[in-house]
Amino acid sequence: MIILTGGLGFIGSNILQGLNEIGYDNIIICDWHKKIGGKNVANQKFIKIINPDSLFNFLKSNKNIEYIIHMGAISSTTENNFKLIYNNNTVFSRNIWNWCTLNNVKLIYASSAATYGDGSNGFNDLATKAYKPLNYYGWSKYFFDKYATKQSQNKKNPPQWVGLKFFNVYGPNEYHKGKMQSVVKHSVDQIKEHGYVNLFKSYNSKYKDGGQIRDFIYVNDCISVIQWFIKNPQISGIFNCGTGEGRTFEDLVKAVFQTIKKSPKINYIEMPDNIKNQYQYYTKAENIKLKNIGYKKEFTSLEDGISDYLKKYLLKNNIYR
Repeated sequence: MIILTGGLGFIGSNILQGLNEIGYDNIIICDWHKKIGGKNVANQKFIKIINPDSLFNFLKSNKNIEYIIHMGAISSTTENNFKLIYNNNTVFSRNIWNWCTLNNVKLIYASSAATYGDGSNGFNDLATKAYKPLNYYGWSKYFFDKYATKQSQNKKNPPQWVGLKFFNVYGPNEYHKGKMQSVVKHSVDQIKEHGYVNLFKSYNSKYKDGGQIRDFIYVNDCISVIQWFIKNPQISGIFNCGTGEGRTFEDLVKAVFQTIKKSPKINYIEMPDNIKNQYQYYTKAENIKLKNIGYKKEFTSLEDGISDYLKKYLLKNNIYR
């Protein structure tokens, strides 16, 4: 049996599909069903859905759990209630870690590139530098990464534990995320409504408007990485989950226009004051660690990922997996 927290969410529901693909259907989804709904998993196989506040009671009465895949979190980078995000993202994750350790259950969990802060210390998952995240979400993930690392050093860890620092993930099943949807999805919506796409102006002289850089990773690649770790349970640690290539927002929008065969029309707008001081201008995963452990699959290019996302989902009536 696999417990999949956040299984109704964007990355979680895609992971569910990936687990089905490699033969797992004895899956318990742990998520807030009434808040999110079940459209993301309507075509996939699982046993049932439980609420996060009943997870540990469920674990007490169920045996033969092979993995907890922990994707559930408050993922908003603008959430300003530190206590709320710390309890949900850090404390809850620590409790899952401790349960997995005591019960010899393997753990894969979601970290984030937000833990690296402004990138001034790089994006190297081999490094032991002290990073300074730019928002409470990043700090909550950073605190748990530090906890996992320390516990592992003290040999108080699950039989396999993997933390994945997800970079800018895009793809199907993100539709419930509202303002937190990917720029790909927002771009398609804006083109349909206005015929053009809004991008933020730059307030950093190193980057032109639309020249801010992200490591955009198609969610299918995230699924492939997780499938690989399940097939290689002897490997543990914290790993970047990005393509290793930085691309601009302008590149992304042009790829969207290219896919729908229209000339690019981009409008640059002011950045909201509440994110100016916590804005990352550059992210790019360093993937040496992932490659060194034997992960060989090539990552999807931005153009190919956007083309697949639009043609298979966003431009069709049935946009869910």
